[in-house]
Amino acid sequence: MNQKLFDYIAACPTSFHAVAHTASLLRKAGYEELFEGAEWSLSAGGNYFTTRNGSSLIAFRIPKNDYDGFLIATAHTDTPAFRIKENSILVTPEYLRLSTEKYGGMIFSTWLDRPLSVAGRVTVRTEKGLKTRLVDFEDPIAIIPNVAIHQNREINNGYPYNPAVDLLPLVGTSATDLDLHELAADKLNVSKNDLYSTELFLYNPARGVCMGDLISAPRLDDLQCAFAATQAFLMSDGGTSLPILALFDNEEVGSVTKQGAMSTFLYDVLMRIQPDAITYRRKLTSSFLISCDNAHALHSNHPEYADKNQTALLNHGIVIKHNANQKYTTDAISAGIFKMLCEKANVPVQHFANRADLAGGSTLGNLATTQVSVNAIDIGLPQLAMHSSYETAGAKDTEYLVHALQYIFSCKLRALPNGEWEIE
Repeated sequence: MNQKLFDYIAACPTSFHAVAHTASLLRKAGYEELFEGAEWSLSAGGNYFTTRNGSSLIAFRIPKNDYDGFLIATAHTDTPAFRIKENSILVTPEYLRLSTEKYGGMIFSTWLDRPLSVAGRVTVRTEKGLKTRLVDFEDPIAIIPNVAIHQNREINNGYPYNPAVDLLPLVGTSATDLDLHELAADKLNVSKNDLYSTELFLYNPARGVCMGDLISAPRLDDLQCAFAATQAFLMSDGGTSLPILALFDNEEVGSVTKQGAMSTFLYDVLMRIQPDAITYRRKLTSSFLISCDNAHALHSNHPEYADKNQTALLNHGIVIKHNANQKYTTDAISAGIFKMLCEKANVPVQHFANRADLAGGSTLGNLATTQVSVNAIDIGLPQLAMHSSYETAGAKDTEYLVHALQYIFSCKLRALPNGEWEIE
């Protein structure tokens, strides 16, 4: 399972590639792609997916019989990285560098002295206008060099990296002949003059590795959950709900985009699946949304950052995330439902809350439910060094999530009067 995860991560250097690769897996499994701008003709027993912006994706299956509600697993496709500006080349008499800006909350130091590649999307002229194309340089072309300790004696004393000064990627000396637009055009076998705009990111091309009962890889947050949710969705069958896989972009910058979890994307798709407004609202009562986004594991060197009674441990199962201020959407009902389902699936769960004096980040659940009012829970897999360019997790936990979500997609889940739930 972990080697499959590493293959998935390697194929997904950006959110655009994550959606394109997931779409290819869905097509291979017999799913029909739908265009948001076209009429949809949905059939009982049909398998479908649609995308928005090329960076968010929603897949679903129409049951042959009536269904109780929507069973939704979400994850996000984006990851903190350096985005390369449109006018990217910075030339000095000695060196050639790239002009970049940070995307999301990054651990800057982990990006230094590491070979980096470039990937993203571009727009290309066609006979009718423009089309988007994905590009991945694959081979490293840049590095962000540290200053030698002899020249910066404060480098190990909490040095404050300035993204506009310390973190500009080096691509060669002033003698280097490099044009990113030209490289992208060559990769795509098009004329540079036909390439109109770019949306390119630096990424870590290193492959994931297994180290005993640990795994390390780039982009575990949140491709580990995206992979697990996709695998479970494709492996599941049956159940009394309409199963949905939703992968959203831009979680790392707040999700407030047309393709983010706070957009109308999920609502729009659900309304096209069930266009009758009264029936739609009735189905929401028995619906359940599982927001999958990795959680902070107890740190090996800094246990003081964790709440001693709410620690998440590697290889101890899926983490249920709690927050009194609803940064996580988990409540007693959703936690109880999820815990019972995992118990039936024989998958261990654990609980996490941030230390009371440390603010945590928000995630998908509380944002997605602003558009679709359903019972929801925020869960994840425990990991170390979240937002590093290379992260670490437990070797057993990916399979735990796959197994749990596969079972949940195939279960019976129905809301009853007086706050009761039928769960099988």
